[in-house]
Amino acid sequence: MRFIFSYMKRLWGRIAAGMSIKLIGTLTELALPYILEHIIDDLVPLKQMDKIMLWGLLMIIVAVATWQINVFANRIAIKNARQVSYEVRRDLFNRTLGLSGNQFDDFSLPSLISRMTSDSYNVQSFVQVFQTLCIRAPITMIGGIIIALTMDRMLASILCIMLPILLLVIIGVSVLSIPLYNLVQQRLDDLVRILRENITGIRVVKALSKRDYEIRRFQQANEHMKKTDIKASTVLALPGPFMQLCLNIGLTLVVYFGAVRVNEGLAKPGVVLAFLTYFNMIIQGAMAFTRIFTMLSKAAASADRIALVIQAPETQPVLAKEVTKKPEDDELIRFEHVNFSYGSMDAESDRELCLKDISFSIRKGESLGIIGPTGCGKTTIINLLMRFYDVPDGGVYVGGRDVRTWDKDELRRKFGIAMQNDVVFHDTIRGNISFGRDVGNEQVEFAAENAMASEYIKGLNGKYDFMVDMKGMNLSGGQRQRLLVARALAADPEILILDDSSSALDYQTDAALRKALGTFYPDTTKIIVAQRVSSIQNMTRILVLDNGQCIGYGTHEELLATCDMYRDIYQTQMGALA
Repeated sequence: MRFIFSYMKRLWGRIAAGMSIKLIGTLTELALPYILEHIIDDLVPLKQMDKIMLWGLLMIIVAVATWQINVFANRIAIKNARQVSYEVRRDLFNRTLGLSGNQFDDFSLPSLISRMTSDSYNVQSFVQVFQTLCIRAPITMIGGIIIALTMDRMLASILCIMLPILLLVIIGVSVLSIPLYNLVQQRLDDLVRILRENITGIRVVKALSKRDYEIRRFQQANEHMKKTDIKASTVLALPGPFMQLCLNIGLTLVVYFGAVRVNEGLAKPGVVLAFLTYFNMIIQGAMAFTRIFTMLSKAAASADRIALVIQAPETQPVLAKEVTKKPEDDELIRFEHVNFSYGSMDAESDRELCLKDISFSIRKGESLGIIGPTGCGKTTIINLLMRFYDVPDGGVYVGGRDVRTWDKDELRRKFGIAMQNDVVFHDTIRGNISFGRDVGNEQVEFAAENAMASEYIKGLNGKYDFMVDMKGMNLSGGQRQRLLVARALAADPEILILDDSSSALDYQTDAALRKALGTFYPDTTKIIVAQRVSSIQNMTRILVLDNGQCIGYGTHEELLATCDMYRDIYQTQMGALA
């Protein structure tokens, strides 16, 4: 809960003001039964209608004032809760964008989505309840007990017996429910993961006729979540009926003993009537504690999950330049004996290495083609170059500096990157290409033309203002890829990376794209990951990977002579031409 209170402290002035107003409203509410008792016991026997009407009017004024004060306090509480939730979501989103690759893999995307949505909503609900019920509940309980003791100590003893029992039940239920709600959120993560997989992969599910299989898988996860949620909700529901039972028993005892004391002349009827009202207010205050602890249980579990992300340590600090090893010469990019495996920063871990002793270098304006079978480590090289992950063994250098000495934003601004399955946003064509950068219309159109995208863009309704659906669902695969390449080119990057981003293009369009890159971006250093030999055969150097190892490095002609795998790929793809 320290995490939630740390955000509430930022609004302590507004929260204190709202809770003070709520306190005033609660105190005026406590005055109502007292006024009623005074009218019945002191004024009615005197038959002074003018005073009765005056005090009755006062009672109405107090009731209306109580209503207005509570409404105003609740509005302040809602506004403060929304502000806290806004700041929590903002910090969670910002930290999520700053997570390292390993951290993102550990948390998982479905879990981050549920923390951003349901968990942040639980925090918001608790903050709102805290500002209202955490004032009203204890004040009505304590104030009601104090006033009841001043009216009739014998009747008040009924409260003093029941109230501790109720509080013990509430605290016990709260202790049991917090771990259960942690489990509920974990089950929700699993449900979101399956739901996301099916929504994004709906075409695969339909194409392979796996609808029934996915329905069963979703139902199983849904059933697990239902059972866990029922268990947690059942535990939290226990105090409600128990308190209602205590309330009814207490009211019965108050009426019985109150009637006896009135008959014996030890109490007045107005006192008994006011006491019934106070008794009801006190029990309702105790029941409000149940709601508080219910929200507390959910919020505590959710806050812990959110705090794990926001307070996640920085695992990729920027190192000082003088403590890093520099390459021997002035290549723009250098990989030096790099070993890497996902999920561990320990070079001696038992995980199978994705990259094994990878070394190569590229000078400014040169180009590198990377080819190899699926899963051989091509994209992993790109991930390390842009410092999405850090290498535990070896070195990656850009501009003569270890990538760990660069500010991450400064490093990544050097790159323009397009990946095969990269994201196309729900925005205009122009917005997708510029992507919030300081890129003018001329640069956008120039990049689209060189990416071979201008031809189909001009045929769209609205052209560059054409609205693209989420994930580019209203574009073909080739159109999406050319749009992504245009985005990579728009800022005129120092280093251009095309990671299998021409797989959906025909050979003629692919050749025209490569020609445009060589003509209009001669000083840009290019790294092209491809499955086609034709896409990389004119690169300055070609790196051939297999099972994370470099089995060939050189020009196209050199590899044809020295690398069996490259020669086999070339002959298979080029056929008679080879």
